[in-house]
Formats: sequence, C-alpha cells, structure tokens
Amino acid sequence: MSQSGVQAAPEKDPSVNVLDDIVADQLRTDLPEISPGDTIRVAAKVVEGNRERIQVFEGTVIRLRGGGINESVTVRRIASGVGVERTFRLHSPRIERIEIVRHGEARRAKLYYLRRRVGKAATLRERRPS
Repeated sequence: MSQSGVQAAPEKDPSVNVLDDIVADQLRTDLPEISPGDTIRVAAKVVEGNRERIQVFEGTVIRLRGGGINESVTVRRIASGVGVERTFRLHSPRIERIEIVRHGEARRAKLYYLRRRVGKAATLRERRPS
C-alpha cells in the first residue's frame, strides 16, 4: 500500500489471457450481421458414413445467444407441414457459409411466438432500409 492508502493496480500477467489467444484465431470474420427475424441460408457440412456433403438449411432466425466463440443461432423452418428448428454454432468449422436471404422486422430478441403460428401468419414483414 502506498502512503495515500490507495492500492496500486497489479501488473498484468500475460499468461492470464491464454484462452483468449487460443480462441482468437478460431473466430470467423466472414459472418454477416444476423438479427432475429432474418431469413438466412446456412450451408453446413454433414457426415454420412465416410462421405461428407454440404446440406443447406434455410429458415427464420428465432434466437441468437452467446458471444464470442460460443455464439449460436437457432433457425426455424416448416418442412412437410412440421416445424423444424436447428441450432448452429456460428464459429464452428462445420459451417461452410451463411447468407442472408431477407431482413425481417422483429420487435423482440426471441421469436418463440412463431412456433404457435402456421403459414402466412408465421411470416415477418421485411425491414425497411434505414
């Protein structure tokens, strides 16, 4: 302690942020700005037996969660009259690419109310360019 009674700030230890250094080179920089209500097309690598192919999943973003390396997005679509939701980790090497098809207008962060809607009622208005 110094004479004024205020303790000096401890020296920064470079070994504290080792995890941040490891994660930093795994973060993707080619991701578009995604928000709830957007319709996106996610191309994910799928392994079937010993073959690997790319499967495209297109739907409405109903949830974004996490941050940094843990950031994930939940996408919902209707397939054969049944609602299907998939959660994708945005920084995963299994994600080939993400494209935004349209920007939907959403007034809340989580769009769980879309689960109770069917057909045209489940569509969101297009966001106006600002």
